[in-house]
Amino acid sequence: MIRALIFDFDGLILDTEGPVFQSWQELYQKFGCVLDLATLAGYIGMSPGSIDLFTPLETCLGRPVDRLILEPQRERRELTLIAEQPIRPGVLAYLTRARQLGLLIGLASSSPCTWVTGHLERLDLIKFFDVIQAAEDVAHTKPDPSLYQTVLHNLGLRPDQAIAIEDSPNGILAARRAGLFCLAVPNPLTRQLSLDQASLQIDSLADLPLEALLEWANQVSIRS
Repeated sequence: MIRALIFDFDGLILDTEGPVFQSWQELYQKFGCVLDLATLAGYIGMSPGSIDLFTPLETCLGRPVDRLILEPQRERRELTLIAEQPIRPGVLAYLTRARQLGLLIGLASSSPCTWVTGHLERLDLIKFFDVIQAAEDVAHTKPDPSLYQTVLHNLGLRPDQAIAIEDSPNGILAARRAGLFCLAVPNPLTRQLSLDQASLQIDSLADLPLEALLEWANQVSIRS
């Protein structure tokens, strides 16, 4: 039986991925270049430190740019856009209902711990989580399964006792590699990507009551 939910953070609880894309698009536009989603797609769900979108920009321009000046400017724009984002639909209801049902709640994020916990505290959500594992806690982040495996270990659960909730292909791949049932809930950006590896996909957590998800996942577990 399902005993826990394990949430991703970026793009699932808070839409940080749209602002990242927008801030980079705006930077490219200043130089007369275009950043398409395909260029960013491979990085979504991975550690922010792995993102290198300056190289494609320099390729477009045929010359180097001053990264030390441009990156702080772009990052400030990103943070401004993120601060305007609300908690994504259905997230608070899921967290609240999970607590009422006695489920454990974990979080597996490829972002730095201070990034994740800082936003969770700001949004008054950190109180819901029993275990939080972030980039510093593992040698390899998503799509490697280590984050999910570490969360499961700290919760004292087997993979068949938890549901992962993700928004990106890299996150889904990590969850499935860890043996988890994975619910995909894309944001406006990741909705344009293939999430076919998920066990189930919905448009919003607000569209599916938690009890229905638990019943679905438990039936899949029984058949397996």
